[in-house]
Amino acid sequence: MQQIAAADRSRRLSWNTADTRPGEQFAYYREAICQAFMNLTPEPPATPGFLARVETVGLGDGAVNRVSFPEHVVRRSAADIAASSRRCYYLNLKLAGRCRIQQAGREISLSPGQVGIFDSGQRFALLHDRGPALQVASFWVPAEALDERLPSAPEAAPARVSDDPFVGHLITETAQVLNTAALRASDIDNARLFGVLLDLVALSLSRSGRAGVAESAGLADATWLALRRAVDRRLREPGLGVAAIAAAIGISERYVHKLFERAGTTFASHVMDRRLDGAARDLRDPVIAGRAIGDIAFDWGFSDLSHFTRRFRHRFGCTPRDWRRG
Repeated sequence: MQQIAAADRSRRLSWNTADTRPGEQFAYYREAICQAFMNLTPEPPATPGFLARVETVGLGDGAVNRVSFPEHVVRRSAADIAASSRRCYYLNLKLAGRCRIQQAGREISLSPGQVGIFDSGQRFALLHDRGPALQVASFWVPAEALDERLPSAPEAAPARVSDDPFVGHLITETAQVLNTAALRASDIDNARLFGVLLDLVALSLSRSGRAGVAESAGLADATWLALRRAVDRRLREPGLGVAAIAAAIGISERYVHKLFERAGTTFASHVMDRRLDGAARDLRDPVIAGRAIGDIAFDWGFSDLSHFTRRFRHRFGCTPRDWRRG
């Protein structure tokens, strides 16, 4: 069975074996992964019944395939390779359980939060264990899209790129954002962020020196994304400063300031705006309509109510009390 044609990858497709009888579930799953990925040979379970879900979302020329399944083994044989019309890379973000990837005499293991890459042009085995429920977000990467970013052909062996000391955390961050936002974002934004992810993976796989890595456009975009997410995760911390955020994502304080300057703002202004936006949402949330305005302000990292009120009025043109009244 052939994989989905490139022209069809802008669509969202999904398969759920729960919609079929237990005795037919594994065959349906096998058909689904062959369509979403390429020709693959999963090994059947010892007992009937195989509850699994496969969803594919287009990302420009590639796609992200989200798969949940019980423990099992998937292989790509020489016959599978010969029957495929294209070559690709699989970039797997492990979400739950563990997967051991065996290819070209090498084995790597992926646990939740780790990202690994392997080549569809070589035989491989995927040993999914530590269930019972396992999940993966597997990015389908056209081989030419990654190869053109590399100075030479990569090694035909799996690699855990999330371990890269330079860009590993950015690869993980970008993959997580793409996985969670693919259905909400526009096709243009998905394709652009997918390109950023491939830039980062290429930097990790490259055999050349890493001079100039900090100036890579793809790296800067991904670092900016990771920077904003790190700020959002800690917005409610009073006294949040540049040093803590820089340390959290592994860059210098100077580079933090540089990225905010490129975006036309400052760290302090960005934090203030995000806190005020969060407080404004809470003030109009009917679930917490009885909560004191001061408590909401303190929840969002403000330590002085009068200061919060002044900044709120400056941003929204009214007091927090008037805003709450609508």
